[in-house]
Amino acid sequence: MISLLQVRDAVALNGRADAKLLSHQLSASLSMVEAMLEQLTVMGKLEKLNATACLSGSCKQCPEVQQCDTVVYRIAGGY
Repeated sequence: MISLLQVRDAVALNGRADAKLLSHQLSASLSMVEAMLEQLTVMGKLEKLNATACLSGSCKQCPEVQQCDTVVYRIAGGY
C-alpha cells in the first residue's frame, strides 16, 4: 500500500502530475491515488492547477477542451 509521503514525493519528482500518471507510477488504484491527492490538497501540501496550466501547454486549443477534466497537482507554493 502506498503512503501520502510517496504520493507527495512522486508529485515533487514529476513537477506536475495527474492521478492517472501517479497511479501508473506507484502501481496503485486510481481511486486510492485520487483520495490521497485530495487529502494532500486539504492538508496544504499540494495545490490543484486549472486547465490553462496543463502538462502539454496546449489547453484551450485542442478540440476536446470542453470535455477535458484532467486535474493536475503540484507541490503547494511551487511556482
